[in-house]
Amino acid sequence: MKKKYYAHTPNEKTNAEHELEDHLKSVAEKAKAFAKEFDAGDVALWIGLWHDLGKFNCKFQDYLMASGKGRHPPKIPHAIWGAALAYQLILKGCGGKGWEEIALPIAGHHTGLHSSGSLSQKIQEKISQSFDLFKEIFVKAQSLPPPPKITLSSDLSLLHREFYIRMLFSSLVDADYLDTEKHFKPELASARNQFPPIKDLLQRFDEDQQKLLKKAEDKEEGTKILNQIRKEVYDFCVKAASKPPGIYRLTVPTGGGKTRSGLAFALEHAIKNDMRRVIFAIPYTSIIDQTAQEYRKIFGAGAVLEHHSQVSLREDSEDCTPEQNALRLAMENWAAPVIITTTVQLFESLFANKPTRVRKLHNLTKSIIVIDEVQTLPPELLTPILDVLKILAEQYSATVVLCTATQPVFEDSHYLKPFQNVQVREIVPKEKISEHFEKLSKRVSYERRKEAVSWEVLAEEIRNLSQVMVILNTRKNALSLIDQLEDKENVFHLSTLLCGAHRKLILRKVRKRLKKGLPVTLISTQVVEAGVDIDFPFVYRAMGPLDRIVQAAGRCNREWHLRDGQLGRVVIFEPEEGRAPKGPYKTGVEKAKLLFADHGCSELHQPEFYKLYFEKLFTDVDTDKKKIQELREHLDYPEVAKKFRLIDEDTYPVLINCDSASRRLKKWKARPSRKTWQRLQPLVVNIFEYDLKQLGGWIEKVSEGLYLSYGKYDERKGLIHDINDPSDLMC
Repeated sequence: MKKKYYAHTPNEKTNAEHELEDHLKSVAEKAKAFAKEFDAGDVALWIGLWHDLGKFNCKFQDYLMASGKGRHPPKIPHAIWGAALAYQLILKGCGGKGWEEIALPIAGHHTGLHSSGSLSQKIQEKISQSFDLFKEIFVKAQSLPPPPKITLSSDLSLLHREFYIRMLFSSLVDADYLDTEKHFKPELASARNQFPPIKDLLQRFDEDQQKLLKKAEDKEEGTKILNQIRKEVYDFCVKAASKPPGIYRLTVPTGGGKTRSGLAFALEHAIKNDMRRVIFAIPYTSIIDQTAQEYRKIFGAGAVLEHHSQVSLREDSEDCTPEQNALRLAMENWAAPVIITTTVQLFESLFANKPTRVRKLHNLTKSIIVIDEVQTLPPELLTPILDVLKILAEQYSATVVLCTATQPVFEDSHYLKPFQNVQVREIVPKEKISEHFEKLSKRVSYERRKEAVSWEVLAEEIRNLSQVMVILNTRKNALSLIDQLEDKENVFHLSTLLCGAHRKLILRKVRKRLKKGLPVTLISTQVVEAGVDIDFPFVYRAMGPLDRIVQAAGRCNREWHLRDGQLGRVVIFEPEEGRAPKGPYKTGVEKAKLLFADHGCSELHQPEFYKLYFEKLFTDVDTDKKKIQELREHLDYPEVAKKFRLIDEDTYPVLINCDSASRRLKKWKARPSRKTWQRLQPLVVNIFEYDLKQLGGWIEKVSEGLYLSYGKYDERKGLIHDINDPSDLMC
C-alpha cells in the first residue's frame, strides 16, 4: 500500500504539508506505543517524527501532483533525508554515537535496513550533492514537535544493539503501515484486533481439558499409564506457569501430550505475567495443519492465526466475517493472541531486513514463544538462533519454551557460547522425565540390524506385515523401495515429491486404515517423523541421526493400542544402496553409528543419551558456519538476511500437472494476489535448481519464481523424476 498525500495543485501544497505533518505525528505516537513495551518509546517517537521528512521536498510534492494526474514521473527518494538529518545532528551533538538507532530505521522503512557502513557513505554523498535541500529539510523539521531527548544504553553489547535497532525498525514500519491503512482504508483498520482476550481462551481451554479427562478413563493398562503421564506433564506445566518470564525446557516422551501441555503452560503463563500472545513455531507444515485444527476446535476459528506458505485467508469482501478479516490482517504483524507458524517463518523474520518480514517482530515483546521439536533447528545456525532467543528473553520480556522428546541441553554445551551460563528452567523435573521415559519404554523394543539390507530383501520382509511404516533418508531411496512393492496393494508414499494437498489426503487414508485394522504399508521420508500423529505396530528406520531415530519410534505403538502386553517393534537398518544427505545430517548419522558401537539400543530409552549425542554432534559442526554473528556486530543487515537461511539451497516451486492446478493457475494469472498465490501452494512441489534443469522440456516458466510441470504426476510417487532432496523444512 503506497502512501500518497496528494497535492493536486500548487495551491494545495500547504494542505498536503499539514496532512503530512499529521501523518508524522500519528506514526510517531504509534511507534512510541509499540517500542514502549521494550523501554524505547522516546527513540521510536523521534524516528516516527522524522521518517518522512523527505516528503517536504518540493520535488517530491511535484511528483505527487503528477501521480495524482495519472502520469508516471520518476520516483523521488525521500527516506534518506530524515536519516541524514539525524545522522548529522547526532554526529555533532553526541560525538558520533547512536546515529544508527535513528537513521537506519528511517532510511530503510521502504526498502529495508541498510548496513551501517553503506548508509553512512550514502548520507554523506547526498548531503554533499544537495546541501540546499538538506537545509530545506532541516527548516521543515522545526515545524514539527521537537524530538525528545534520549539516552541510549551504553552497556548494550554489539549483538544486543543490532537487535535493538531491528526492533525499532519493526515498530516504525508497523506504525507507518497502520497509519496509512487508517487513512486510505479505514474499513480495514476497524477490522483489526477482533480477538478474544487470553483470559477467555484459557477458560475455553480449561473446559476442553475437563472433557478430555472424562474421556480418558480407560481400563487398558497401557492406556492408563499413558494417560497418567499426560496428566502429570500437564499438571507440571500449569504449576511452572506461575514462574517469571525466561527460558524454559519442556521434555516429554513422544506421545506424552506435549502439544496440549505446552499450550496450558503458555496460556497460564501469559495470564500470570501479563503477557500478550502465544507463538508456536513448528518445523513442518504437516504438523502445523494438525496443531491448528486441534486449537481451532478448542478456541474457535477466529482466535488462531496460522501463518505459513500454504495457508490461504480470504481477502476482504462483503461476505468475509470480521474474524476472518482480523486474522488476515494480523498475518502481517502477528497481532493475534495465538499464532501458529513455522520455524523458517519465525527465524528468517528475526534475521531479515525487509519491512514486510520485520514488521511483526516488535510483537514478540512480552510473548511466549514455543519452539516445538527444537532438535530440528539447523546446527550450523544454532549460535545466532540461540543468541536471539536469549536476547528476546533477557531484554524483551519474552518467554522461550524449548520443546522436544530429544533435548540437546544447549546451556551445557561447550560449543554454544550464547547459552553458556543461561538459566533454563525445567518444566518437568528431571527425575520425573526419567520416570516417564522409563514407563513409556515399555511401548516399543529396538532392534539394530548389523548387516546392510538390499531393497529387495527389505521389501520381502515387510510384505508379510499387515501394518508397517518404513522411514528412509532420501526421496530417491523411498522411490527405490516402492518400486520393489509395485505389485503390493495398499502401499502409500509420503515425501516432498508429493504436493502438500496430496500428503494431507494420504495421511487421512493411512490413519483411517490403521484405525480400522486394515492392511497398510507406508514408505516415507523424514517428513512424517516429528509430531505427526500416526501409530504403527512396526516401524523400520534407515540409520539416521539419533534424534530422528527416536522421533521415528514415536510413531510406533504411540497410543499403546497393542494388546496383551505386545511391544511395538522398531527396526534400525542400513540400506545397501543410497546415501544419507550431506552436511550436518550426515555428521549426525556418523555420530549415531559411533554411539551404537559403544552402547546398546536400550540406551535409546534414556534422555541422557540424547545429551551425549548432541554434544558429540556440536563438536564437529560449526554452529555459526556463515559468520552471522560477526555480520550482526558490524550492523550489516542486508548480508545477515542474505546468509541466514534455514533452507540453504534455493528451491523452486513447480506446479503439478492436474485439472485443479490448471484452474487455480488461471485464476492467479487473471488476478495475481496473495490469496490466489496461496491457493496454488498446496499443489506445488519444491525442487533444487539443478533438478529444475534436469526436468528440461517437461516444465514451463510461468512467472518469476513459479514453474508448471507438463510431466506425469504419479498418484503414488508424486513428481517422478530422478531428483535430489530439498530440506523438508517449509517456510
